[in-house]
Amino acid sequence: MKIGTDISALNMTETALVWLRLNFMDIIGGFAVLFIGLFLASVISRAVSRALNSGDRFEPTVARFLSNVVKYALWVVVLVTVLTQFGVETTSILAALSGVALAIGLALQGTLSNVAAGVMILLQKPFRVGEAINVGNITATVQNIGLFTTELKQFDGLFVMIPNAELWNKPIVNFHRHPTRRFELVVGIAYSDSMEEARTQLLGLAHADERVLKDPEPVAFVNTLGDSSVGIGLRVWCSIDDYIGLTWDLTEAAKARFDEVGLTIPFPQREVLTRQAA
Repeated sequence: MKIGTDISALNMTETALVWLRLNFMDIIGGFAVLFIGLFLASVISRAVSRALNSGDRFEPTVARFLSNVVKYALWVVVLVTVLTQFGVETTSILAALSGVALAIGLALQGTLSNVAAGVMILLQKPFRVGEAINVGNITATVQNIGLFTTELKQFDGLFVMIPNAELWNKPIVNFHRHPTRRFELVVGIAYSDSMEEARTQLLGLAHADERVLKDPEPVAFVNTLGDSSVGIGLRVWCSIDDYIGLTWDLTEAAKARFDEVGLTIPFPQREVLTRQAA
């Protein structure tokens, strides 16, 4: 079969053979660009992943997300290059893809906002897995941080899943970010009792507990003058790991010590007068 043969006289198979002979080099070049481009995209994405995971700046989820973005972007470049190699006009294709991307973005606006918030959380690191946080009326330990949602476990064992957009738009209190924390105890005494004695006893309890830090040093003070009692405050600093146990132990020890030295912890009382009718 010669190239000069009238193509209208050829059947489908012969037409395909003619097209292959005419475009053989372009096909070989297109497949070469495809395989080499995909190989380079894989190498570059792995290099980006290693670079992002080499330090503590990026969480593994963010590193994986960014490396995938790089990989897929390179795939698009390779695909456009291959289509150009075959002589396909890519301008209209790119315009159509842009329209589709815009439509998908509008349809998934809420989902994309969660992804954006998830990336910000993973980059800014207001909390990490294993830390206890308070968000709104929820106090829980972080179990998993994803691009769409964050999983929490409340102290009573209940599971909580919060969309990242909702989480990112609220004040976040992190109980474990700093290594130390202050505890304040207020104990009421009767107006007839000695305020100096109460401060001395509370400071004695603080100095006797090894979990109480020496710097900043414990402070005892008159906190309130209530209707039926004088509030004596004690402020101490401790390690974050000792906080819960120290609050329980100091509260119990204060009650026991005040009972031992004769300091009264009053409670509100009400007198009822009964009058007889004339």
